[in-house]
Amino acid sequence: MGLYTSIVQKKQQKQKLFAVLIDPDKLALEDAEKMAALCMNAHVDFIFIGGSLLTENTFSNCVKAFKKYGSIPVVIFPGSTMQVCSSADALLFLSLISGRNADMLIGKHVIAAPIIKKTNVEVIPTGYMLIESGKLTSVMYMSNTIPIPADKDDIAYCTAIAGEMLGLKAIFLEAGSGAQCCVNTKIIEKVSNAINIPLIVGGGIDKPQKAIDICNAGADIIVVGNAIEKKQTLIKDISEAVHNL
Repeated sequence: MGLYTSIVQKKQQKQKLFAVLIDPDKLALEDAEKMAALCMNAHVDFIFIGGSLLTENTFSNCVKAFKKYGSIPVVIFPGSTMQVCSSADALLFLSLISGRNADMLIGKHVIAAPIIKKTNVEVIPTGYMLIESGKLTSVMYMSNTIPIPADKDDIAYCTAIAGEMLGLKAIFLEAGSGAQCCVNTKIIEKVSNAINIPLIVGGGIDKPQKAIDICNAGADIIVVGNAIEKKQTLIKDISEAVHNL
């Protein structure tokens, strides 16, 4: 069974999933075994690996380390065309549908496609939507796009529907790394009710209650990265909160 198929089945069963996002620049390779063990013990569903800007040449080694030290599926969350590794289980093929930067809609994909095709990595076409979070985030700066305003749920709603109609297999609502605010639950609820494909939500989730609120609003997968870099005990706390719903 493919990873995407299992995600769809969990959605149909109304089971919420939790992904830990690892930035290879912020986790030393020698600490990967410990982090993998923490995630395994907390019953994390996925390890997402990637970043908006990587300054160290450790991406592939990071993917391989988490495959070596654990059995949790590793999913590439690419910030550039260079973030491809055949050792991963899947790759979110992100199209930034909330912006109007042609490179992020299709341009970079054309460059990456032949490289990805040579691997056995499962590709999950994903509509990536940036939502206003109260501060300028790395992904906003690097993508050169303006996020959807937090109070414009109608724009998010229409954009998500268009993404599904275009054939994308998931929608990712992103507030950004270190966001001051999570994605507005009103937006999550409206988007969730409008689409039939899995809904992923990340950014600004630093407390179990926030994860619960976002899941209750309609998210199928919660993604947490920046917060666990500061407080690793959140892995277990948020995982329990999500899986006990």
